[in-house]
Formats: sequence, structure tokens, C-alpha cells
Amino acid sequence: MNNLGSRPLHPSPEDDDFYRFVADIRRATSIDLSQYKETQMRRRLTTLRLKHGFGDFASYFAALKSNPKLMDEFLDRMTINVSEFWRNPNRWQVLLDKFLPEMIKTTPRLQVWSAACSTGEEPYTLAMILDRLGVLDSSAILATDIDEGVLAKAKAGVYPERSLRDVPANFVRDYFQRENGNFRVAEKLKRAVRYQKQNLLLDPFGERFDLIVCRNVMIYFTEEAKMTLYTKFAKALKPGGLLFVGSTEQIFSPRQYGLETADTFFYRRTV
Repeated sequence: MNNLGSRPLHPSPEDDDFYRFVADIRRATSIDLSQYKETQMRRRLTTLRLKHGFGDFASYFAALKSNPKLMDEFLDRMTINVSEFWRNPNRWQVLLDKFLPEMIKTTPRLQVWSAACSTGEEPYTLAMILDRLGVLDSSAILATDIDEGVLAKAKAGVYPERSLRDVPANFVRDYFQRENGNFRVAEKLKRAVRYQKQNLLLDPFGERFDLIVCRNVMIYFTEEAKMTLYTKFAKALKPGGLLFVGSTEQIFSPRQYGLETADTFFYRRTV
């Protein structure tokens, strides 16, 4: 898979047009598209550009600068906002049955971070689990994303039925209310999550988290960007803290980041 760190020696005019767009976007928004896998990113953005009738990326960028709706759509497409409650349920069950009860025994106030939280399904899943364990009121849940549009949807907390397909029936009953064909998340869960805009590649991370959840996001980044982020995540955990990743995001050689495998898709900070 190509990335923008390995440009062709003799770029075509189309390549130059795209690379200028990447540079323009970075100056205008601080979003570094060169940290994403080029083939996937370029295909998505070309489709979006052509959808609006722009013949090249230069004219598309000019339109983005003057049209906030176009910019919002660009951000939404760029950040690949796909999320579900309880995605890969057996992994969440491990968190509920094993890891969180272990943490609760030694930590009076859990610090939890849902990174690249998209439209909120992930942090609300965390909130449900913490409430089931009786520690929601004594826990802090931070949820961050680069896209202000998806953060607004997360704060609203209203979801189509398909987003709840993996949620256990008793959790649906206790934490959702049917509303005009959709489902609204319980206010107690909404109050428990603090949403914040964040660029993972650029902004500093907090520290001493007991649990960081970042799932199905890293697959879009270059290998160099992944290494940077895994290092930052490890440092943001307290010793013994856990990083929970997606089902296609196994970390090879976790020890190079100060991590060790704790279970499938769970990694523990060692030092």
C-alpha cells in the first residue's frame, strides 16, 4: 500500500495536483493527510471531488475554503466515521468480565479514554459497562475525535436501530429509549462522557489512563504514523493500564512501545 512518504520519482500532473492539495489541507487545517495510506485516501477524496464536479484538487480546495458545508463533508469522509455499539461483542465481554473488575479492585476512580470516538457508540458502550459494574459515577470517560460534526452527533446520542444490533437485550432495555424510529441513549450515560476535539497525530495526549480504547482507526494510517501513535498511547497509560484495539489491528512486537499482550487485542503498559 502506498503512502505519501513514498512519492513517485517523476510525478504526473495529477500526482502534483493531489500532493499540493495535501500540503494545502495541512496548512489550512493542521490535518496531515500524508499520515494516511495514500491509495485509500486518494480514492475516497477523488470520488468526493468528482461528486461535486471539480476537475482537479486545486479547484476543490478553493471551494473547501469558502464553503463550510463542503469542508464538513470532507472531514467526515476523511475520518471514516463507522462505529457500532458493542462492536465485536466477545471482546467487550472480556473487558466487562475480566479487566475492568481487576482495575476496580485497585483504582478508586478509573480514567478511561475513547480515542477517535466517531459518533459516540464506543464511549457509550464503555459507560454502560461501567454502570453495570457500579462505578460509572466514580469514573471519568473522555471521548475525542478530529471531526466536530461527529462529536455533535455523539453528544445528541440518537441512533438508528441497526447501530444497536450487537447490544445485549437487557442493555437496550436499560439504557435506550425508542424515539421516532430511533433510539436515544440514557441521560446518565450522556452526562458521564466528556467530548473533546482532538487531532491524534498532532495534539498532545493526557496521561495516567487506566484504559484507552482506539479501535478500527489505525488501519487507515501509514506504518510510520502507527508507530508514533502506539508510542504516544503507551506513554498516556499508567503502568499496568490497557490499550484496547480493533479486530484487525494486532500490534506486532508490542514491547518496542513498552506494551505486552494481555489478551486478544488488549495490550498492557509494562513500565
